[in-house]
Amino acid sequence: MALPATPLPGAAAAVLGAGFLGYLGYARAATPGSSCGCTARQDTPPTWRAFVRAAAVLAGGAAAALAQRPWWTAAARQPAAAVCLVLAAAAVLTALRADPDRWWRMPLRRLRLRIAGHPLTATGASAAVPVAATIELLERSRAWQGASRVVRSALLDHWDDGGWRILQFAGVYGGGAKARPVLVLFAVDAAASLDTVREPAVRVSVIDADSGAPVMATE
Repeated sequence: MALPATPLPGAAAAVLGAGFLGYLGYARAATPGSSCGCTARQDTPPTWRAFVRAAAVLAGGAAAALAQRPWWTAAARQPAAAVCLVLAAAAVLTALRADPDRWWRMPLRRLRLRIAGHPLTATGASAAVPVAATIELLERSRAWQGASRVVRSALLDHWDDGGWRILQFAGVYGGGAKARPVLVLFAVDAAASLDTVREPAVRVSVIDADSGAPVMATE
């Protein structure tokens, strides 16, 4: 950001960037599926974004080491070019984020769906939401977090009824001598998915597996 008194800080940054590139190259060659810990993500292997970020550190350090005058003098002489450069740099930094789907792609897709509607709505295909998508939405809901301690199985059965998708799991209610087998039923909007809602409306019912008597019901 400022012209240093000596080229040493810029040279140190360039060496740091070169070290990053060397580390990423070694990690990609030795264990391509392992995490590099890039930007504090512990489960992401090295990607091209990580290499570009490291190269940007190297290029920035080299530019700082070789700079002949402060950046503000060039910006004062050519303000329009300076503004364009800042905007371009901001766009590049946004594109190089470690998780673009989370930070800007998914929000843009959700906004498009809210404005234009789902592309399959006109064909009456709201029921075409895959069961796997409904399960993914359910497992991110507060209702699942509250009732999952009872669930003891994967999905056993599912069906649609009146706009709701019913998901059936087996479970155990209570502990010790009072524990009894139950069926846990989740009712989720059959047309909902991660693209349309963040927190779905979910109804939860727990019924005795032997008698069918309700044990617990919440919304």
